[in-house]
Amino acid sequence: MSIVIAIDGTAASGKGTLARKIAAELNCTYLDTGKLYRFIGYSMMRAGHDPADENAAIAMATQLKDTLKPEDLANPALATDEAGQAASKCAQFQPVRDVLLAFQREFAANPPNGKDGAVLDGRDIGTVICPNADVKLYIDAKTTVRAERRAKELQSKGFSVTYDAVLADMLERDKRDSGRNAAPMKPADNAKILDTSDMSIDAVLEETMRYIRETLNQR
Repeated sequence: MSIVIAIDGTAASGKGTLARKIAAELNCTYLDTGKLYRFIGYSMMRAGHDPADENAAIAMATQLKDTLKPEDLANPALATDEAGQAASKCAQFQPVRDVLLAFQREFAANPPNGKDGAVLDGRDIGTVICPNADVKLYIDAKTTVRAERRAKELQSKGFSVTYDAVLADMLERDKRDSGRNAAPMKPADNAKILDTSDMSIDAVLEETMRYIRETLNQR
């Protein structure tokens, strides 16, 4: 029986890096579900649509869900704050989330490439996508710390951004993601909550792997 690990949390909290490392440790396959919404939002912008246009967002999600390929999610343009804002805008619509729900649940239930399980990260994995996940984590950090991390990440990739602009975008996105009616960002009731503000990635990985193994041994 394969395992499912759900990792939710705020932007630039370190959940993506952690999810990839956990997947490697446990021979699991990894899905960054946020990139599904980034891909839709980015595709809308390229097509000249407003990502906040609900009907256009539904149409784009419906159009793309059956042709989506892993390489689509590897596009460096999806890492920009512009793509993140677009993702946050189209992800607030329940019909868009409904279109992608089956894709995510199928990935979790049947991990590709013969892996031992699946690690999914996003905003609503433990609460909506995989409510019966074997392990649930919620990763957070102080907003100022997250903004500094994201600004450095984008600058290292050649994007021209400032800390203040990234912080403003992050505050706006946090408010929209946590306040939306459709699958708001929040910890699952039985999730382990971890603040990574003052922790190295190695320390975060060590603590979470200890928790994961303890939880799996109790099944």
